[in-house]
Amino acid sequence: MSTLSRSPAISSFLIGACGAGLAALLGLPAPYLVGPAVAVTIVSLCGLRLAVPVLLRNTAFLAVGLSMGSGVTPDVLRAAQAWPLSFIALIAASVLLLSSAYGVLRRLFGYDTMTAVLAACPGHLSYVLSLAASTKSDLASVSIIQSVRVLALTLLVPVLVEVSGAIGEGHYTPPPAVGMLALVAMALPALGLGLLLQKVKVPAALLVGGMLVSSVAHLTGAVTGTIPLWVQVPVYITLGCLIGTRFSGVALADLRNAFAAGAVVTVLVCAISAAIALAVASLLDVPLGAALIAFAPGGLETMAAMAVILNADPAYVGTHHILRLIFLSILMPLVLSRAKRSGQ
Repeated sequence: MSTLSRSPAISSFLIGACGAGLAALLGLPAPYLVGPAVAVTIVSLCGLRLAVPVLLRNTAFLAVGLSMGSGVTPDVLRAAQAWPLSFIALIAASVLLLSSAYGVLRRLFGYDTMTAVLAACPGHLSYVLSLAASTKSDLASVSIIQSVRVLALTLLVPVLVEVSGAIGEGHYTPPPAVGMLALVAMALPALGLGLLLQKVKVPAALLVGGMLVSSVAHLTGAVTGTIPLWVQVPVYITLGCLIGTRFSGVALADLRNAFAAGAVVTVLVCAISAAIALAVASLLDVPLGAALIAFAPGGLETMAAMAVILNADPAYVGTHHILRLIFLSILMPLVLSRAKRSGQ
């Protein structure tokens, strides 16, 4: 233990890696993010001093942005033309979920504006936690509330889909990973843009820079494919470790309050999402099971895999989740900047 205490950064990553491996074995959602967060949180609460170096943290933010941008492809634009009314409903639903959850967290649980906005964001766990880590919000509470939502939706959506029936068929082939040359070609200008955005006080500037450069590269067809797993896994472990280190010194009462808030918000967003999915299925002749998965504010990877497992239409589900993430990627920095200007 004394050796671990003398190397808080190395200790954090080793503990996080063990947590990631265990979470993957248990089949938990987003294992490489949730596993390290839980493992490092437990050790932090036990009193061991852990840390994530600033350089490693910033590198992870940049990589998360590059990964987000890889989903912005011409296929998404073509899909938007195929289901325009469904996409409009999705954007409206995202705003409704964000505002409803925000109101509950502010009025019922008393969270500050920045924390409530981030904890209320309906999706994109890694993006939200990266934003939270770069702002003056309560990262521990945001992490708990968001994690409760992701875990609950992962467990509940299959049940709702099985009960609803009437789902379509589809086949999903994951895109290949980008090569090293393309990765470096995106990372360097993304770093430059991120540093520039830092100077003008943009929240999570490196993440936003990575997302913008990657989005343009993929949308124009200059680059195709996703960020390789050998990059994604260490990045998510790093982000999970960062979350866990923020729990050092957190009071038990605050933890209980965050879990309660997460449970209430999850019930609220599930009810709203299910109602909107039912309306879309009825009005637009979309299979209810596919609509439930598409409108559920869960993780992109988890929901896409669920669409395949439950024999839903993966193209419909995947493009809806990608569009929601694109919309939230634009909306959240604007909302956070407004909250910061308000001085709350």
